[in-house]
Amino acid sequence: MKVTILLICSCLAWEGLGKPQFPDQEKDPLFWNTWAQRTLKNALTLQKLNQNTAKNLILFLGDGMGIPTVTAARILKGQLSRQSGEETQLEMDKFPYVALSKTYNTNAQVADSAGTATAYLCGVKANEGTVGVSAAAVRSQCNTTQGNEVTSILRWAKEAGKSVGIVTTTRVNHATPSAAYAHCVDRDWYSDGEMPAEAVEAGCKDIARQLFENIPNIDVIMGGGRKYMFPKNQSDVEYPGEKKHFGTRIDRRNLVEEWNNRMKNKNAHYVWNKKELLSLNPNSVDYLLGLFEPGDLPYDLERNNETDPSLTEMVEVAIKILKKNPSGFYLLVEGGRIDHGHHDGKAKQALHEAVEMDRAIGHAGLMTSIYDTMTVVTADHSHMFNFGGYTPRGNTIFGLAPILSDVDQKPFTAILYGNGPGFKVVNGLRENVSTLDYEENNYKAQSAVPLSMETHGGEDVAVFAKGPMAHLLHGVHEQNYIPHVMAYAACIGQNRDHCMSSSGASSLSAALPSLTALLTLIRLLC
Repeated sequence: MKVTILLICSCLAWEGLGKPQFPDQEKDPLFWNTWAQRTLKNALTLQKLNQNTAKNLILFLGDGMGIPTVTAARILKGQLSRQSGEETQLEMDKFPYVALSKTYNTNAQVADSAGTATAYLCGVKANEGTVGVSAAAVRSQCNTTQGNEVTSILRWAKEAGKSVGIVTTTRVNHATPSAAYAHCVDRDWYSDGEMPAEAVEAGCKDIARQLFENIPNIDVIMGGGRKYMFPKNQSDVEYPGEKKHFGTRIDRRNLVEEWNNRMKNKNAHYVWNKKELLSLNPNSVDYLLGLFEPGDLPYDLERNNETDPSLTEMVEVAIKILKKNPSGFYLLVEGGRIDHGHHDGKAKQALHEAVEMDRAIGHAGLMTSIYDTMTVVTADHSHMFNFGGYTPRGNTIFGLAPILSDVDQKPFTAILYGNGPGFKVVNGLRENVSTLDYEENNYKAQSAVPLSMETHGGEDVAVFAKGPMAHLLHGVHEQNYIPHVMAYAACIGQNRDHCMSSSGASSLSAALPSLTALLTLIRLLC
């Protein structure tokens, strides 16, 4: 009887939603035709390509931000502004060029964040679990490191005289940022405390140590991961009584103190909370190390606004410091906890992280120019996340589908996972989600297959691009193509010949030796 009532209510709700739930203007074909024509005119302006040299390069990496996550984040962004959501534009949606990136690792059909980071930062596909080394290196085998190191675009930029920065919501020695500076056969070797003794004895370095030793004087470093920089059992400055946040370094080194000593005469500052960060005058800061948590930064929904900076706030400070360099800068920004939210089955956390990263993208756009700054937004991989169920226009993205299952006669949320911790059976049947608070921040959406952690997805991810040479990101590409395009745009790394010729300087440079020889000959003859 109860099931029948539920079905009737569901049908009545669906009938009620049959009435148009959208603005009246959308009933008029003129609305859609005008919008399309305006979009067409904007597209036609792209016929004139931006072939300037990119002074600045910014890569926004949404960890785990597959295309379903982008779409759902778009809807959430609109709904947070009291719109229905579907018609909203993310900042990345406004970028004129879009491509697809094939994310597989050399040894994995469905990738992990380490091998993919090596691809989009170093330009070389690699094995899962390894950072900054080629596919000849084997995960966890220390003796396969030497000779297989590959360098990143961050290093190329630094060697070209640009300022460089890393901003992340995860640990600064997590998979994504570590590929920018480290060469490590195991992404989990955060400090020597996480390494096997034989690897340490064989001379392999932990990732935290490499952050400070491999590329001297990275200009801006911000994120979490404080505990990996301090001696084992040293209490944390913010959580002095919590042992899980104590230092982890067996070698007893204090990497923060070492950094401070090395940088003391270089306008360098170490900060560990938002107040210290925002009290800085970027005009008087040349180097910044900000470690705001012992581990990852908290989810944006749970962030303490007094102590932890948002991703947008970190990006603003980073750009203000980096842009002082007349040669320009390279900045890697990771919205890293999108991935963590999905792994936990907590779609609400993941999507709010994506919206915050989009806010940072918009803010960076206001601080830079498309004429001299190439900005790329992409993901390393996707997740087993999706949403559907014939939901009506404006349906809350975290809400129920408008129908019951015709198999178990129970409601279901629009958001579901293919696998993960949300799988639950009650009395042999799927749990009835209508008895739960499915819009709560940490609600774990139902999944088809039970796993303690949800997995990555294997489909292609989007690449959004704007600025100089952004048109080179088009169609479907291997993921390792991305840093090659960015380097080409900025005249760093391998492809530099075109830079001189495009400005007309190459012909002059080519003529100079001949001109010098001619003048020498004239002098001798006269």
